[in-house]
Amino acid sequence: MSPYTLHIASDTAMQALGAKLARACQSHGVIYLQGELGTGKTTLVRGLLRGLGHEGAVKSPTFTLVEPYTVNGVSIYHFDLYRLSDPEELEFMGLRDYFSAESLCLIEWPQRGGALLPPADIVIALEHAGPARDLQISAHSPHGEAILAAL
Repeated sequence: MSPYTLHIASDTAMQALGAKLARACQSHGVIYLQGELGTGKTTLVRGLLRGLGHEGAVKSPTFTLVEPYTVNGVSIYHFDLYRLSDPEELEFMGLRDYFSAESLCLIEWPQRGGALLPPADIVIALEHAGPARDLQISAHSPHGEAILAAL
């Protein structure tokens, strides 16, 4: 399946895409979020969490590395690996315990996790496009292809 390309003009549109993604992923999977600082990765996650029914605050887990959420019985883990100095740190935090067939894992800066991360179902690459953002969403598994088809 070809990558899905989008031009997102605002934070509101980014959150709306997150809500669509929430419905498409069926509350499980591994999603890599790639892009420079300020491209909207956390805004997309906020929309996804709200799309699943989360009503509280959504903050970037830059300092904690992971923020866990339980929404309507679904376990969601939002990782931000930007400050990770060595992928081995992930072993110490029990990384493997977060990934199951029933959980949804959203990983910002996945390249910093190296080979310790499980493969992505989809990869979302975000880029600055003036005040807007360009996104490319690609599938990397059969579940990822189903997510893309549902979008």
